[in-house]
Amino acid sequence: MSQQKTVFLETHNINNRATGLGTFNYELIKGLSQLEFENLKLTLNATDIKFLESEFGKKFNYNKYNNLSRMKFFRIRKKYDLWHSVNQNIKVEPFTKTKYLLTIHDVNFTEEVSSDINHKRNKLFLEKLNKATAVTYISEFAKKQTHQYFNVPNIPEYVIHNGNPITEFLDTSSYVPNVPTDKPFFYTIGDFIERKNFESIINMMKLIKDYNLIISGNNDKKYGEKIKQLISHNGLTDQVFLTGKVTDQGKQFFMKNCTAFLFPSIREGFGLPPIEAMSFGKPTFLSDKTSLPEIGGTAAKYWSDFDPENMKTVLFDGLNTYENNKNENELFFKQRAASFNWKTAAAEYLKVYNEILM
Repeated sequence: MSQQKTVFLETHNINNRATGLGTFNYELIKGLSQLEFENLKLTLNATDIKFLESEFGKKFNYNKYNNLSRMKFFRIRKKYDLWHSVNQNIKVEPFTKTKYLLTIHDVNFTEEVSSDINHKRNKLFLEKLNKATAVTYISEFAKKQTHQYFNVPNIPEYVIHNGNPITEFLDTSSYVPNVPTDKPFFYTIGDFIERKNFESIINMMKLIKDYNLIISGNNDKKYGEKIKQLISHNGLTDQVFLTGKVTDQGKQFFMKNCTAFLFPSIREGFGLPPIEAMSFGKPTFLSDKTSLPEIGGTAAKYWSDFDPENMKTVLFDGLNTYENNKNENELFFKQRAASFNWKTAAAEYLKVYNEILM
């Protein structure tokens, strides 16, 4: 038997599974745990090693994450055959030169910090890109966007779609929501940042009286305050409700019981919530920006602009189409969601590891 090759996965963002990156880290690891890789020894980087050990046992090795490892002098000195930087913003890097796989979720930071290539965040990203042995992207859009802003070295590139985070349906019968659900409602969930574009659907709700809107996510941020003011200013406090962060059970409760799922984000490297909503056979309405058409395919309906009247028209036209052939549409949405699979994605990452290490 040939000697095992060692792979280090920089996964410390697993600590915050309320975020897209935390979900990505956890689901990738979970997918890998279901596969055989006798030729490789994978090491996970995390703060809470006991939690991972309790779930995955000896399937992996573990390295306890330390904040100091973000600094050059305190970088991890143990030599690995391959280092996998699982997102483009991670500041934890290997001390010694080794083969290096970079996974790019998006380069939205380029637009956010200006297109100045000498900006600190852009320079940090370029350092990663220029030392990469290979690059994986979570969507075709993420690949296109990266090439738009940066000169990508002539190295192997792969697009590996994320899987569906909902791998089991939870019993939500005992869940008690902290907002009213006695009236038909639309639902959305996400980080409270500007690009999620929640204000567009709140402005649309001024024209809709027979439905509520429920939004989940960490609304204690600056953008959350803006949304709260918009709700109040428009007299929608008895129609638009913020739940704050929700548990997996809570998220599934709202997705299971909503009339439709709305996701008007204007910048997404991938977009997991629409897939989750389609798992429940729910009609899903997305903006047609960035990666979302790649995710929703022909199953979703799309807003090309955010004029409230237009958004309302697209929404109710889509709902009428859905209701006219409900059973077939539900099945179609569920099949679309099932086409995104973490075990399949993990197998593709393993294939990339082996190709790099050949």
